[in-house]
Amino acid sequence: MPRTASTSARPTSRSLLRDVSVADLDLDREDGVVLSLTPAPGGPPVRAGAVYALVRLRGRPVATLLTTVPAGADPADVLTTAFRARYDGPYAQPPVHATLLNGAVPPRTTVVVATRERADRLGRALDSLLAQDHPDFRVVVVDNAPVTSATRELVDRDYAGRLTYVLEPVPGLAVAHNRGVAATDSPVVAFTDDDVVADPRWLSALTAPFAADPRTGCVTGLILPARLTTPAQVLLESHGGFTKGFTPRLYDPAAPPADEPLFPFTAGNFGSGANMAFRASALRAVGGFDPATGTGTPARGGDDLYAFVRILTAGHRLRYTPDALVWHHHRETWQDLRNQAYGYGAGLTAYLTAVLCRHPALLPALLAKLPRGLAHARAITAHRPGETGVPGAHGTDSHHPWPRTLSRLERRGMLYGPLGYAKARRCRR
Repeated sequence: MPRTASTSARPTSRSLLRDVSVADLDLDREDGVVLSLTPAPGGPPVRAGAVYALVRLRGRPVATLLTTVPAGADPADVLTTAFRARYDGPYAQPPVHATLLNGAVPPRTTVVVATRERADRLGRALDSLLAQDHPDFRVVVVDNAPVTSATRELVDRDYAGRLTYVLEPVPGLAVAHNRGVAATDSPVVAFTDDDVVADPRWLSALTAPFAADPRTGCVTGLILPARLTTPAQVLLESHGGFTKGFTPRLYDPAAPPADEPLFPFTAGNFGSGANMAFRASALRAVGGFDPATGTGTPARGGDDLYAFVRILTAGHRLRYTPDALVWHHHRETWQDLRNQAYGYGAGLTAYLTAVLCRHPALLPALLAKLPRGLAHARAITAHRPGETGVPGAHGTDSHHPWPRTLSRLERRGMLYGPLGYAKARRCRR
């Protein structure tokens, strides 16, 4: 995630962190005719001003762009013109991964949603999950260490008979995810969060690779912002957010990617926990998620990164597919952003500590990559002058410096991560 520096916790260019409309534009592949223009799920109509748009070609996500829609102009015309000017020609043929998955019937799947005291957001996520076009799936809600009955009441009132409710009294996201895995017998288990809205094709796109390739152990997908209405949301997305791009990737331990010299220990490049699926047998074989990692534990995060690395080091392939899309509701406040920055750093080193503690045979490989790994860790929080705009957007004139305070918080989190993991292990005992 690229960073730039500032001398205060809140950037001096805060006035530039303006409300940005989020749009979903679908074009015809051959001639660029607009098939539809809608706001991101649940958002207000696309209006004049700054617009961040997902561009699809006949339903397939291919790019994002940031542009300004003048007052009185047709947003669809402005966005289409901007897309043609900036992305002329590369999408004439279906991508290779589309051909690979042709005819692959998505396997029976369980979707696990872990939640804690966020019933107001959970309903929105569940509605989108129950509307999936996947031919054979069920949804399991894991209520993690609740202090009220709000989640159970929501499920009983609005979703009775349509999904499964499971109580997990021990706090921690990894514990909740493991509880969800234990509650299913499906060959594939998918995970998402209670603050997303899933595209109707999300689950089919996320799980089809398991049918197409028996060596696939994990699949991750695309995460885009559902709202960019607060300065904290705009700043986070301007500097990476959760987006991993629009190029499908195959990570194969038998053929390490040439552009990933730290593979597989740069697990943050593979995807995020809000959009991931595993072959259940492979996940169980590596012991599931480390219960001393994740939100809700002293480790603060890293549960998804740990699972990615364990799947790869066990010899399975990991695929990233942008066809599997969820819209994520970013945290809204500056304090949320501070907590997130610290948690990112803590989760990174906590997961590395977990890997070494639980699988010391991986230590030689990690030590061999450690010098470049430390350089990488510093680079992702370093001062980078001149970074602008939102990822994938071209021609934007907004400059959103990443506060130096947040970079320091990430580094402090990195120093804390091993200690946090040790505390979490003691709590588990």
